[in-house]
Amino acid sequence: MGIDAKKVAPYGAWKSPITSELIVSTSIGLGQVALVGTEIYWSESRPSEGGRNAIVRYAHGQTADVLPLPYNARSRVHEYGGGSFLVVDGKVYFANFADQRIYCQWLQVNPNNEPTALTSAGAFRYADGVFDRVRNRLIYVREEQQDPNCEPINTLVSINVLNGEDVKVLARGADFYAAPQLNADGTKLAWLSWNHPNMPWDGTELWVADLAETELHNCQLVAGGMEESIFQPQWSPHGVLHFVSDRSGWWNLYRWHGDRIEPLCKMEAEFGMPQWVFGMSTYAFLSSDRIICAYNRNGEWQLATLDTSGSGQSVLTPIPTPYTDISSLQAHGDRAVFIAGSPTEPTAIVQLDLNSDRIEVLRSSTELQVDKAYLSIPQTIEFPTENGQTAYAFFYPPTNGDFVAPNHEKPPLLVKSHGGPTAAASSSFSLRTQYWTSRGFAILDVNYGGSTGYGRAYRQRLHNNWGIVDVDDCANGAKYLADRGLVDGNRLAISGGSAGGYTTLCALTFKDIFKAGASYYGVSDLEALASDTHKFEARYLDGLIGAYPERKDLYVARSPIHFTEQLSCPVIFFQGLEDRVVPPNQAEMMVDALRTKGLPVAYVAFAGEQHGFRKAENIKRALDGEFYFYSRIFGFEPADILEPVEIDRLD
Repeated sequence: MGIDAKKVAPYGAWKSPITSELIVSTSIGLGQVALVGTEIYWSESRPSEGGRNAIVRYAHGQTADVLPLPYNARSRVHEYGGGSFLVVDGKVYFANFADQRIYCQWLQVNPNNEPTALTSAGAFRYADGVFDRVRNRLIYVREEQQDPNCEPINTLVSINVLNGEDVKVLARGADFYAAPQLNADGTKLAWLSWNHPNMPWDGTELWVADLAETELHNCQLVAGGMEESIFQPQWSPHGVLHFVSDRSGWWNLYRWHGDRIEPLCKMEAEFGMPQWVFGMSTYAFLSSDRIICAYNRNGEWQLATLDTSGSGQSVLTPIPTPYTDISSLQAHGDRAVFIAGSPTEPTAIVQLDLNSDRIEVLRSSTELQVDKAYLSIPQTIEFPTENGQTAYAFFYPPTNGDFVAPNHEKPPLLVKSHGGPTAAASSSFSLRTQYWTSRGFAILDVNYGGSTGYGRAYRQRLHNNWGIVDVDDCANGAKYLADRGLVDGNRLAISGGSAGGYTTLCALTFKDIFKAGASYYGVSDLEALASDTHKFEARYLDGLIGAYPERKDLYVARSPIHFTEQLSCPVIFFQGLEDRVVPPNQAEMMVDALRTKGLPVAYVAFAGEQHGFRKAENIKRALDGEFYFYSRIFGFEPADILEPVEIDRLD
């Protein structure tokens, strides 16, 4: 449609084919990938099944579910889970969400067989398993919660696959364990560990030990410490231990020769990522001296092969792909499988033939086909922020093939503050982003200081500065666009979930640039978070804020709940009532304070939801509810008929 034939309507009032109903009915989440011979396995989080995590097998051009309903392959170790299944010799071992026991499902004998429980019921959770073929056992990270008044105990354990009651503790004493990896002949085990107050992206230790029947011998610290983060230890086919380290200031690849550590590819690029979940992978072996790897530069990922056969610097050869987001990389022979997305292609399970460079999409996160006339393509921007520094973001202008706005009207802007906060915004195609831009909103997805993808120094900008640096960067990004006339400076909103919800609430409280906002399970009281959260994040705030209670003053000074008198704009809150990461009282205290002050406020709570929404009806309700809220605050009439949200004090 030519621009002269487009309809004229205010920003926000454009009719879009990208509806919330379509998003939740056609979208799935794609997770862990495993490549076993010619077969490929992955996990799918399905909103239409109440957020159940199914395991899918791809073989001979066909896909099939591995687990019958209602089994849900989702671990709760560290609360965030990951590494929930393992495929071995025609069987799938998986952690079932309902009881956190390890189950075994045969693949070939009878597809109608029910999974059988391997481990007993109790206060145990399991993740990140590997198979010890020599001793016919599984090795898992285990989390044990025996006393509700004490922190869980994390260990590495072995489990006899013939008798799940035969469990041996292999390693204990550290606060956290991850990534157990066996060499090819089963004689050595490598693993990661770390202790409070570190998070795995701050400092971890890489250990190696000789493996015996019931215990480890000759444990040796290979790399890492309080100021070095190690990611993805993995043995080559010939038994050389490889890993990713940020000792240079960037997560780069290294290998260990027993007496020395050798860098493989020195680059100002990130070959690793923050280990929020288990089972993450950014490289895989094609042979003992040939690696396929993914690395991140300036917020965008690319694929390459790395030839390590020479005596000098390894040779990195980029592989052209259309993707800007790559994860869960696995390889076998000359095939690679990974999760990938681009600004115009939804996240998908992708298979790459390295002989022909042929790419095949095996499973897309959505089957919805969107006319490109309705797609906003992100622009990578850099903008000035505090202390003469630069921050980064993806800017999405409003785009709709059927509509234009009236002359001289500028679009409302929705700033997105990502969670973590140690995480990153992605330029990968998002139907939720296009939901907004196709209705006439501009989106700014900010990679504020503290985000990953820009090196350790950028990641550490948030050290002791959470609630300051991230807030400044989000505010300065919005101001940058408004000053250039790209958005309406009087209609600036900010939205975020979890840690991004905290940044949102701080920006609305301590800055006066935003006129509305939405908090998804966001933190309003840092003291409450410090005293009422799970083990994995129990000391996270030490690095982001300071030790508690020693620096109680900082926790109070940066908690929006104590400064509601400074808040002068409307806010909507979305909250799962079974959230253990950010409990509901965090949102409810803020809502009560805003009601008392007489500001427009809405509170939408979801029974049965935890940290992040998984049920289709709740995802839809939240998306439409936020849009409805802004329509009432910014004064435009949506083209869709939306279920109203009750807004207190709207008058």
